[in-house]
Amino acid sequence: MPSRAARLAALGLVAAALTACSATAASAASSRVLRVGTYKGVPGPYSTIQAAVTAPRPGDWILVAPGDYHEQADHAQVPTAAQESDGDMGGVLITTPDLHLRGMNRHTVIVDGTKPGSPVCSPNAADQDLGQIAPNGTPDGRDGIVVWKANNVQIENLTVCNFLTGSGDAGNEIWWNGGDGSGKIGLKGYTGAYLTATSTYYSLNNAGGYGEFSSNSTGPASWNELYGSNMNDSGMYVGACQQVCDVTIDHAWMENNALGYSGTNSGGALVIENSQFDHNQDGIDTNTQVGGDAPPPQNGACPHNGISPITHTHSCWVFIHNDVHNNNNPDPPAAGSAAAGPIGTGMTVSGGRNDTVMDNTFKDNGAWGTLFVPYPDTGTPSKGVSCSGSGGHPDGALGCVYDPEGDSLRDNTYIHDGYFGNQSNSDFGQITLFADEPQNCFDGNVAPDGSAPANLAKVQAKCGPLTKAANTGGPLLAQVECDAGFLPCSATEVYPQRTVTTLAKVPANLPTMPDPCAGVPANPWCTTGGSASALGDPAHGAVAVIAIGGVSPVGTLAWRRRRSRRV
Repeated sequence: MPSRAARLAALGLVAAALTACSATAASAASSRVLRVGTYKGVPGPYSTIQAAVTAPRPGDWILVAPGDYHEQADHAQVPTAAQESDGDMGGVLITTPDLHLRGMNRHTVIVDGTKPGSPVCSPNAADQDLGQIAPNGTPDGRDGIVVWKANNVQIENLTVCNFLTGSGDAGNEIWWNGGDGSGKIGLKGYTGAYLTATSTYYSLNNAGGYGEFSSNSTGPASWNELYGSNMNDSGMYVGACQQVCDVTIDHAWMENNALGYSGTNSGGALVIENSQFDHNQDGIDTNTQVGGDAPPPQNGACPHNGISPITHTHSCWVFIHNDVHNNNNPDPPAAGSAAAGPIGTGMTVSGGRNDTVMDNTFKDNGAWGTLFVPYPDTGTPSKGVSCSGSGGHPDGALGCVYDPEGDSLRDNTYIHDGYFGNQSNSDFGQITLFADEPQNCFDGNVAPDGSAPANLAKVQAKCGPLTKAANTGGPLLAQVECDAGFLPCSATEVYPQRTVTTLAKVPANLPTMPDPCAGVPANPWCTTGGSASALGDPAHGAVAVIAIGGVSPVGTLAWRRRRSRRV
């Protein structure tokens, strides 16, 4: 497969990337290193992360020593209604561009949303900090580390826990926020690596919402070695990026969430690769929505009508070389529309278009390995957005409906999917409600348990031709609505039912950054500066010092093996 640089060059973006690199190199000579806490007996001048991120100049480094940091920058301000609704506040609030925030150990540098003095990531209800009280008398909730409209901020090698939802725009553990709800791009360039996002506490009104989160932001961007669990929406999220997301997500592990990954109205160059999604309610769900994270639709078409060097087509939204297994969990935290993810589904493309799903393994997902389904949205359209003007179909009680269009499912391997045994359970399925749309295509998949409808691979082998009629997949439509809780199930339809919400424990063997001094200017903690690359062999450097949360971990790291590439 071409390198990331090659991909960007093919999309005409390499010039911008080189310009950014030159600017970074020029500023490195004058970069300062601000140190938080005490590392190997050497104290830094700052005791809180917020104090350090308030002090720097663009290009500076902030290193954080092991410790449990109960950051409360959001408590030091009286939030306006706009801040409560758009997320311009957090336990740590970063507004300086070109900043490097790095922990010295992923497992033991913890940004903790619980009250000061509480045990590390405490699960106790009395220890939860629910934020300031909103005018309606309910807690706002809290966000963890928030990057607010600051370009090219890197966050690496730490854990964030227990920042919980409330009545405000909250519950995001790590958030690159370019102006949530604005319908505009307000942040360009971001990096996240060796990050853990989780929660050890859950209630109906207060829970972890999203793990690693990006909205109203564009690249060049990368997320590498991310872990997310116990979120009532999704472990990681990319949305509202004007179909020019330009982000690569590599070696992520998402488990025990309502959705492992979700992305509303995201597209353009977006690659998810070499990652694992397991024991979620629904492993991955990318969707189009008229009432949030404008503008719709979710469209994976390459910017400027380009050609992807991965797919060799006009589709630049690519899900490739991932392991999607055992997403049959009815009991993770779940709320809102995420709670309607069909239980037992590896991946759902909901009203998305021009997306490519290729060379993945889908295994032991009891309902369906992969689904392509419409997304109905009864919400109020975002400002300046109309349903029909964005490719949707106004449809009475269903609101605005977007069919999946022009998506490609090719060369994937399915193993023991659809084993719940309901009538339409199978390796993959498709529902479309309207005609005269670019058809989805299904080619080269190893699918021993077939499709719904059964003839998809035969009649829709080629993407692009306009459909002549709707295709609800026979019994598939009613089955999906039953599984998602939209319609009652018949006596013969059997899907897992929610019993009690369970939380997963963070695995002890997640890799920490092999050399946290890599690339850092010389300072009392890194006396000679680090090596050139911060992203070493992920198999090295794993330590287990602090156990966080929940029940025994689910899943393994077996997915980290490198599989042969087919493109």
